[in-house]
Amino acid sequence: MNSEILINVTPTETRVAVVENGVLQEIFIERENLRGLVGNIYKGKVVRVLPGMQAAFVDIGLERAGFIHASDIEGGDAQSPINSLVHEGQTLVVQVTKDPIGTKGARLTTQLAIPSRYLVYMPDTDHVGISQRIDDEQERNRLRDLVVSSMDSEGLKDAGGFILRTAAEGVGEEEIFTDIRYLKRLWDKLNSRLKEAKVPAQIYGELPLFLRTMRDFARPEISKVLIDSKETFQRITQFVEQFVPEVQDCLEYYPGPRPIFDLNAVEDELQRALETKVPLKSGGYLVIEQTEAMTTIDVNTGGFVGRRNLEETIFKTNLEAAAAIGRQLRLRNLGGIIILDFIDMQDVEHQRQVHRMLEKVLEKDHAKTKISGVSDLGLVEMTRKRTRESLGQMLTEPCTCCQGRGTVKTAETICYEIFREILREERAYAAADSYLILASGSVIDRLLDEDSASLGDLEEFVGKTIKLQVEANYSQDQYDIVLQ
Repeated sequence: MNSEILINVTPTETRVAVVENGVLQEIFIERENLRGLVGNIYKGKVVRVLPGMQAAFVDIGLERAGFIHASDIEGGDAQSPINSLVHEGQTLVVQVTKDPIGTKGARLTTQLAIPSRYLVYMPDTDHVGISQRIDDEQERNRLRDLVVSSMDSEGLKDAGGFILRTAAEGVGEEEIFTDIRYLKRLWDKLNSRLKEAKVPAQIYGELPLFLRTMRDFARPEISKVLIDSKETFQRITQFVEQFVPEVQDCLEYYPGPRPIFDLNAVEDELQRALETKVPLKSGGYLVIEQTEAMTTIDVNTGGFVGRRNLEETIFKTNLEAAAAIGRQLRLRNLGGIIILDFIDMQDVEHQRQVHRMLEKVLEKDHAKTKISGVSDLGLVEMTRKRTRESLGQMLTEPCTCCQGRGTVKTAETICYEIFREILREERAYAAADSYLILASGSVIDRLLDEDSASLGDLEEFVGKTIKLQVEANYSQDQYDIVLQ
């Protein structure tokens, strides 16, 4: 399988695309003004205890207090009275497991876990665990023995526990030993900060997206990693030399005239991932509807009529849909409860094959998933672990023109599209003396306010004046760029 990683970096956001055989599989976006919090460790204070919910709110210095359940507190479980575990005013060291989503604060845990390339260090346990994706028992035993022997040689017998990540499969003693030493040094530094920090305070922050990508996704099967920022390329190179040397030869700086996300039509795929309807090659289609409580995916035959009979048509449509659903879940980062409404199948063997196809495509998913069998109504219930906002939640907002029945791209997203479009025009033509942006009032306001510095940097970069003009009749996601 030919796999590539494309990394697009601008001063305002970083976007990472994972492409397999020329098809976009996953997209990750991190904006400088709204970086993800998952993995961050904070020294916080309990501000409210809710016995009825078996939970508490913890002030960690964010706009909204974080939420922690009794089962996420070290030494507690779902049956432990929350009052016996924490009290108001108590100092608590917590880690974010889910980003704030909508009106909900961050989800927290006291069960700390600090990742490296091959291991996850858990300072409050003495357990050595192994990723379930490593299913060879002999390899599991080898890796467990490596960790135990490395801990003994470093004098870390009672200094915490480790989980071996999927990337550890096949690695040698030196790589494991290096990771253990790195994690131990990091934890010693964090311990020192914990003693000195005042409440609330951030103690540990996760790596930026482009370095997390190298740590979590770079593997020998990756044929190429393209980065369109020289500075970021240099930082990634230094990181890879130290932690992921096996993929060093795959790194490439991309200075090409075409925007990097125009390769493999990634930009077009990203736009389609915001649409409700997903066409299938056979002529059928999926309808994906995301609500606050759950996501539903409906399978339809559309224009596909088959060649033999109705049952064959239904089976082939469902089989193709199962493969497409696995990709859409990753691409759109859909999480929580998901209901899959396949077309009713009478043949039990057909049901089994569709279910097996779904299981097979979900094996590639980095997020934890759990699926039920096909019900009599053709429904499959599943869950997918949610740690951050979905692609739609991040890039869109409820439309003011349709009273929330649909979505429209945010003014921030449109501003970034405008910046990229001007760079594209400049690379393609470079003939304009200046540019005139025609857009809605909300977009122009943002360009004059929050993104004024970025606009100024863009003017300096292209060496031309960029003028702004409000078009009252334009919707928020409508704009034009006029070359003058």
